[in-house]
Amino acid sequence: MEGVLHGGGGGGEGTSFRDCLALATKNPYILRLAFSAGIGRLLFGYDTVSTALAGAIIGAAVGGWFNDRYGRRTAILVADFLFFAGSVLMAAAPGPAVLIVGRVFVGGGVGMASMTSPLYISEASPAKVRGALNRAEKPKPKQSSEKSTLPKKSNPRWKPFATPSKKTRPKKKTTLMQLVRTKNTVRRALFAGVGLQIFQQFVGINTVMYYSPTIVQLAGFASNQTALLLSLVTAGLNAFGSIVSVYFIDRTGRKKLLIVSLCGVVVSLGVLSGIFHETTVRAPAVSAVETMSNSFGSYACPDYRLAGRHSSDWDCTTCLKASSGCGFCSSSTSKLFPGACLMSNDTVKGLCHGEHREWYTRGCPSSFGWVALIGLALYIIFFSPGMGTVPWVVNSEIYPLRFRGVGGGIAATASLFFVLVCVPETKGLPIEEVEKMLETRSLHFKFWKKRGASMKGGDEV
Repeated sequence: MEGVLHGGGGGGEGTSFRDCLALATKNPYILRLAFSAGIGRLLFGYDTVSTALAGAIIGAAVGGWFNDRYGRRTAILVADFLFFAGSVLMAAAPGPAVLIVGRVFVGGGVGMASMTSPLYISEASPAKVRGALNRAEKPKPKQSSEKSTLPKKSNPRWKPFATPSKKTRPKKKTTLMQLVRTKNTVRRALFAGVGLQIFQQFVGINTVMYYSPTIVQLAGFASNQTALLLSLVTAGLNAFGSIVSVYFIDRTGRKKLLIVSLCGVVVSLGVLSGIFHETTVRAPAVSAVETMSNSFGSYACPDYRLAGRHSSDWDCTTCLKASSGCGFCSSSTSKLFPGACLMSNDTVKGLCHGEHREWYTRGCPSSFGWVALIGLALYIIFFSPGMGTVPWVVNSEIYPLRFRGVGGGIAATASLFFVLVCVPETKGLPIEEVEKMLETRSLHFKFWKKRGASMKGGDEV
């Protein structure tokens, strides 16, 4: 079994997806290992809240040491227990304090599982299909983690190191930091691994995945339901990209896949930036006749009233940025009277819909909406097979065996720490308040806000 698990050495670059299928048919045990170890990765993104993310940082950091000390299988079981305990606490929480503790437990399990699963799969897979098996675990249905990990054996590569003989046991222990300072291999591996994880965040994937409905609305789709349905495209393409990476990651190599992915991401983000710029520049003007008409006059935006003679310069973008919190009631049938700038509340929203018009509070009407959606889809298509998968695969391969867990834990912690500290919480905040927050704060340590502050200006569309 050990010989089959370790597989052949070279030839990884010329392999094809058929090798993975042939191996699975010949020895399904390896596929079962990849399947059961990878289930834990499905927990990633289950709770997208800051307290869970803080727990994930702790879980990833401690998980690196725990993996090297007690083994991959034990680490996966501990991650399962943390997630189970956190879920029970959240379900039975009598108040916010217990709920937060439960989220921290869940985050700890997610953090530990996210860096342990790639390690186990990489070490238990033949070199020719290691990348494919590492990514094949991503787009599959959720099953019980405990059930699948209990029968699993300890990893064959880690086990000799965990229980060394007297001949192989080193006379003096060497710490990771000592190796980083003295050995180029570890230093270069850690630099590459941490850099990949941080730059994975720099390309903005969390913003796209968490706020895709808002991005769709900013592109010109008014309805919440429409925006939510269209945002499902990003989730579907993300899963599709993972399947694509299974085919290409061992065929073309990690580095080529990263370069193609980054080039596509840059082009896609450039397209999206251009579209949103054009949407802002070509925003429909506010019609003074409609805004002050008998139908809407009593609900006119307060800032628009105070603008006086400067109100003639107002367009939809200016209306939505008004400090008093206003919305744009658009008329798609009249170019002479494109829309009215009104107070944003449920009464006005219903009045606007009663006139067979569209109500906008996050984005303006635009003919570029579908082009923006295509740009968003291209971004996911390019990101998922490369920058979405390769950093995790590379981090499970490049470190020396005895420090592979710690190295992977440091890299995963760097990624999560960047999200926690540098990414602001924008829920319920108008665009202008987000800009003010970014002007005054560069670090974002707060995990939660008071309910009143978070809902300020956060009217539903």
